[in-house]
Amino acid sequence: MKRNRNGVAISRDRKAFNAIAYAFIIFVTVLCLLPFWLVVIGSFTAESEIFSRGYSLWPHEFSMEAYELAFRYPDRVFRAYGITVSTTVLGTFLSLLMTSLCGYALQRDDFKSRGFFTMFVFFTMLFSGGLVPWYLLITNYLHLKDTYWVMILTQLCNVYFIILMKNFMKTVPKALIEAAKIDGAGEFYTFFRIVLPLVKPALASIGMFVALNYWNEWRTGMLFLQDDTLFPLQYYLYRLLNSVEFLKNATTAMSSNISSMDFPSESLKLAMTVIATGPIVCLYPFLQKYFVKGITIGAVKG
Repeated sequence: MKRNRNGVAISRDRKAFNAIAYAFIIFVTVLCLLPFWLVVIGSFTAESEIFSRGYSLWPHEFSMEAYELAFRYPDRVFRAYGITVSTTVLGTFLSLLMTSLCGYALQRDDFKSRGFFTMFVFFTMLFSGGLVPWYLLITNYLHLKDTYWVMILTQLCNVYFIILMKNFMKTVPKALIEAAKIDGAGEFYTFFRIVLPLVKPALASIGMFVALNYWNEWRTGMLFLQDDTLFPLQYYLYRLLNSVEFLKNATTAMSSNISSMDFPSESLKLAMTVIATGPIVCLYPFLQKYFVKGITIGAVKG
């Protein structure tokens, strides 16, 4: 009978179960990776090949035309990348700071008005003013239109994340906070040096979702940005795709000698997906270990 590295005997039933479990996990992993693999391969496939054969696991006719079109103006692409990276990093940092501060205050027993403010915050999840009042607030009162900060401040606070952080912070032993007060620690010292290190799983999991929201945001740019030097990556790619679609339809309508396959619109969509999701996919494995612990503890605790 075989033994594992801890010296515990492994029965045949256990080995069979492990084999089936690993096989199932591998199968599910392949199913999850297959769509993204098709997207990557499709972005390197000629447009005519996609129309004639559809999507395949390997390109029969290799082509870089979609990436050449996407990077025809590399300065604009890298500038949009810079805007998106900077707004994602800065916005995620500020959002986590605001979320953790609100969550910490709302879970304190000695905060007399915490019930009122908790209900006030929760109320915004049920009712909202709508798009028009929000647009007027951003443009006429806050004067954020065509500014860099409109991409950051409009998504700074998320009520769901505040409630999640509030529930997670309830797991921090109150004895630690009381001991810090006895030793003369102030509120900010207690928060930054004692509380935050204990809620790293929540910060990592919430931070990943916040970063995804900032990275994928294009609607705010469409509503409030007209200066092309401030376009984030997602909105720049959205405008690029619309331009290619318009040019394809207009050109094919005016000339019967030009086929729609001369414009790599389908492969361009796939290439844009790779360009937009590549960096954030590479970031995910470093934060994956915090996800289960951060979400389950924060959601279960009442």
